[in-house]
Amino acid sequence: MVVPYKHSTAIAKIGARITPTFSSSLGKLNFAEFKIREINSYNSIPLFLPEGQQWIKSCTGQTVALEKLYAFGPPWENRRNIYMNSVSRDMQLLQDTVKLPDRETTEELALRYSSHILSLVFPIIDKVLFEETINLAYQQGSFQSTGHASAKACIYAFLAFVSIFNIHSGSGTGLPLDSEAYALKAQSLTPQVLQDITTESLQTAVMLSIYELFGGNLQSAAVMNSIAARFVFMLGAHTQHHSIIASQTPSSAEIVSRTKNHHRNLFWLCYTFDKELSMRTGQPPSMNDEHCDLTLPRGYIERLCKNQGSKPSSRGILGIPLFPADLCLTMINSRAYNSLYSARALQKSDAELLKDIRELDDDLERWRISLPLGFRPTISFSHETPTDGEMDMQAVVIRLAYYHCVATIHEASGRCRAWADGQVSVMEGVSSSLALAVEASRSSFLYLQTVQHVLEDDCFWMILFYPMSALMTIFCNILLNPLDPQAAQDLELINEAPDLIKGMPIRQPTMNELFHINLIDEFIAELRRLGKCAISKAKQENLNHNN
Repeated sequence: MVVPYKHSTAIAKIGARITPTFSSSLGKLNFAEFKIREINSYNSIPLFLPEGQQWIKSCTGQTVALEKLYAFGPPWENRRNIYMNSVSRDMQLLQDTVKLPDRETTEELALRYSSHILSLVFPIIDKVLFEETINLAYQQGSFQSTGHASAKACIYAFLAFVSIFNIHSGSGTGLPLDSEAYALKAQSLTPQVLQDITTESLQTAVMLSIYELFGGNLQSAAVMNSIAARFVFMLGAHTQHHSIIASQTPSSAEIVSRTKNHHRNLFWLCYTFDKELSMRTGQPPSMNDEHCDLTLPRGYIERLCKNQGSKPSSRGILGIPLFPADLCLTMINSRAYNSLYSARALQKSDAELLKDIRELDDDLERWRISLPLGFRPTISFSHETPTDGEMDMQAVVIRLAYYHCVATIHEASGRCRAWADGQVSVMEGVSSSLALAVEASRSSFLYLQTVQHVLEDDCFWMILFYPMSALMTIFCNILLNPLDPQAAQDLELINEAPDLIKGMPIRQPTMNELFHINLIDEFIAELRRLGKCAISKAKQENLNHNN
């Protein structure tokens, strides 16, 4: 899977070009006794900035190999344009060659989607309302109604969506697997889409955001989701409530209610991805909770609890969407960003910061114990922890998200000024909080090793974020506490990371993705080298001190 590649001057230049984008998303943080002015809000590892490099050098005695650690920004972000010129397509050629499939193919794919479990996880279209979208897109004649271009863009985005999730497999449609071509075609219609404030426009933006997010293209996903957020606001979906669920064959009078319900589902998708992208990029969210009605869908909690632990095939009878993440946990993540990592949060006193950490930790624990026992994440995880033999991707993602949320909340304690001022009583509390963040990161990594067989090949880039961010927290802890007995075990976790990453399924990886996976391998190797040097340096200094 790994493409042999040696770093060159060209790589360094590309890394330098990407650096400003990543740096601009960084928050301010004091890490331990070193004042690290700018580090990523969600992983708390100052690897990529001058202050961080100086800190690492002081801990390891080694110079950081920048071309390995920071060639292309965060290791969990895929960038299409890093492998030669593979993504530079002739847009005019695209316009001439990529066409809508025949109407029957689109209708069959819509039917397959509607009966698939993914229609509950990603309620991107309503099968009744989508019939009108198909009518608009396949409209014949010289005169084309308003919304024709948006409808076509929506169909193209839908084709890209069903391609990446393999919904079309076995349908007999003969649909090509070039999801990128369909996505680019939909994107080429963006100017027309922006002129129509319609359901089709909102659906297009949401589906393209999903397409980019699941391809690891975080910056593109963030842009598309920001567009989707504006459509949500313009359509009023951020303040609507779900109505009584419409029937499958509604009268014309019920179409309005059905449309509002669908807009609300799209709001929740947009909200979920907005917080997810904020977490992965360190950039502020596009949707402010204060401006949104966050009333959960009618029956969501009850249906979610019934779904948890049931087999995927039995979930289709339930009309309430599951969504790709637990909405309650998503809201806690949102509050964590606002309370701990926003511009205003960075000005808080130690007392205010620690108070917010305690409150968020309490909120997270209340959420955890509200889940059914068999589905509830354990506070920590080891290879001896029992697991459900029938777990699915939903269970895996929720547990990984839980451990990351714990780390996100408690890593903020590293910003306390007590580190610099030497206030022993406060430092003990901060140390305990940071220890919780590190333990959650270990748990995330160990859990992923245990459930690797459950992972699906269309989720590689979504899942990759969790072990990589966990590794960076673990690595930072080695630098902070190199003489701790746990440091050697943590270094072994870093040693095991390449096998974990290579064992994660990925569907038909492109040359660009293979290239990026090779970069990840080198990234981990550099973390391993620096961690080993930190432990050796600390032992030698301790020996010299005792002598």
